[in-house]
Amino acid sequence: MGTAGLLVIALTACGGGGGAAPTGGKAAPPAQTTPAQSPSQDPVERALSKLRVEEKVGQLFMPVLYGTAADTVSGENQARYGAQTPAKVIAKYHLGGVILFPHNVKGVDQVVGLTNGLQRASKEVPLLVGTDQENGLVSRMSALMTDFPGASQIGATKDPDLSRAVAKATGAELRALGVNLDFAPVADVNVNPSNPVIGPRAFGDDPGRVATMVAAAVKGFGDAKVAATAKHFPGHGDTDVDSHTGLPVIKHTKAEWEKIDAPPFKAAIEAGVDAVMSAHIVFPKLDPSGDPATLSKPILTGLLRQKLGFTGVISTDALNMAGVRKKYDDGEIAVRAVLAGADLLLMPNDLPKAYQAVLAAVKSGRISQQRLNESVTRLLTLKQANGLLTKAPAASAEEAAGVLRSAEHRKLAAQVNRAAH
Repeated sequence: MGTAGLLVIALTACGGGGGAAPTGGKAAPPAQTTPAQSPSQDPVERALSKLRVEEKVGQLFMPVLYGTAADTVSGENQARYGAQTPAKVIAKYHLGGVILFPHNVKGVDQVVGLTNGLQRASKEVPLLVGTDQENGLVSRMSALMTDFPGASQIGATKDPDLSRAVAKATGAELRALGVNLDFAPVADVNVNPSNPVIGPRAFGDDPGRVATMVAAAVKGFGDAKVAATAKHFPGHGDTDVDSHTGLPVIKHTKAEWEKIDAPPFKAAIEAGVDAVMSAHIVFPKLDPSGDPATLSKPILTGLLRQKLGFTGVISTDALNMAGVRKKYDDGEIAVRAVLAGADLLLMPNDLPKAYQAVLAAVKSGRISQQRLNESVTRLLTLKQANGLLTKAPAASAEEAAGVLRSAEHRKLAAQVNRAAH
């Protein structure tokens, strides 16, 4: 892929804003061993105990790989990662996940072959295979999947049952293709008409309605046993700057954040969302440091973990976006994201540099072994909750053909379109 192609990916990495992350039901807290439960009996503890430090660090990363099969030889992979095929990149960095883009998608049989091949390449732990399938404006798998309406149209129906049904159907189609994590739903409240990056990707401009729709979507993905990701914390709705190309500043007071931005994320957490994605935005009233939320311990750990009580996976937005790369290099960005509280490092601009920086920080003690284990435990717990930990899932092209664009799903899409008007 040439420079122009790379630019497109960089500018659309997170769907225009999102990049990254639902288990089926309540997000489980990090696994704890009780006196009656030894590590050998608990699959998460058992998996963690088998991983070397290099493998634990690899679990944190989810890059975009190039090719339509696990063994596709690509100069892009070689140039970026020092390995020619997706399978070799996975093995080299012990990756915990991979994110798919349209350049990975050519047909049903091909995508099923790709995801199955990627899983076979992961020797330590099965992969999270993610994508941005918000529906509507951001639909990475649209070439193969039902054309469901986007969030703004679903919000316009005022019917949370439809939100849940669309998420369940979307999750079923993704799972049939071997994708087990969706970077959706968008939990931002689109209160700024000039917002260049959220807009119709949000369920609307009313915090209560958005919260209701987000919670329903989370439950729908859970019904399909696909991990859901609420994004972009602490709220990307009131900005006129695109974080792909700049660093937005949200000027809400803490009270305004509580009233406008927080409700959908609280609702997502109560609904059992598996992951929450950070935003590359500066929010001075929540953290005066000037660092974006992705690198902010007061926001990710203080607000999301401690105040809101979220115990699941915190994913960064794509780390190749301009909004997070203003002050630090690609290695330091990855380290600071982990120290801030992130568990999943999505699409680092320079994977080799980021991986080595995190590994060095662990070995030097800057990132403690305990801190690393916390993130890996959360990631393994997410995999376990979705049936991905002890046995790699295998998609079936024949089964997928019966699920994708089914008559039932097309009927649901039409129903939403009618209800939205």
